[in-house]
Amino acid sequence: MAARSSRTRRPVNYWYHALGVASVIGGLGLWWLASVLNPTTLPGPVDVAARAGELFLDGTLQEHLLASLQRVLLGFVIGSGLAIPLGFLMGWYKPFRAILEPWTQFFRTIPPLALIPLMIVLLGIGEVPKVAVISLAAFLVSIVATFQGVLNVDKTLINAGRVLGASDLVIFRSIVIPASTPFIMVGLRQGLGSAWATVVAAELIAAQLGLGFMMQRAQIYYDLPTIFVGVVIIGLLGLVMDRVLLWADSVLTSWQERR
Repeated sequence: MAARSSRTRRPVNYWYHALGVASVIGGLGLWWLASVLNPTTLPGPVDVAARAGELFLDGTLQEHLLASLQRVLLGFVIGSGLAIPLGFLMGWYKPFRAILEPWTQFFRTIPPLALIPLMIVLLGIGEVPKVAVISLAAFLVSIVATFQGVLNVDKTLINAGRVLGASDLVIFRSIVIPASTPFIMVGLRQGLGSAWATVVAAELIAAQLGLGFMMQRAQIYYDLPTIFVGVVIIGLLGLVMDRVLLWADSVLTSWQERR
């Protein structure tokens, strides 16, 4: 057992992590240099960090952050939760594909941000239209990824399962779902990015709380440090959530060979 675990355990790539740290430090250094060269138009990392501390101490940052995070998580869960089973149905059953694919492709050509005014008119200015638009953005990305994952399952594996007497349910559970998982996880990661982009735009139009609202209000007063705080927070939250999905991907697809 110990020998098996030693074979499957991957060595730590210290050079890879060192390059990542160096990239972050280099980016911060370039940002600082640009702020020194343009002190009146571009706040530096120290100024932004100081402003973030001020917003954190008076509780403003936490309120806006939690509001945006709740909207993103709720919309992402609803959209992806609907997209994955429907994507499986589209890929596995041709009648479902014939019914759902035209509508999926139709709405994919419409940016979710273009639907925000319509959602506000139909659903009001509360949380419902914001979550609905976020759900749609995550849904469209995830359903296409899941559908494509099912279509790309090796037909040889499916035929081999049928030759061995496996039912469609067994084939679906043992072959289609595992083989489609890498595509699904890519779709979830892209859907998460779409959710963050959509929530910020929704908060710019109609919101009283949220990072997008905070940035819009700061724009009125030309408060560049606060705008940068919002940008950095969104980027960090998106990065952390993406790392969580990437970890889940590595666990769910541990059978897959990786470079």
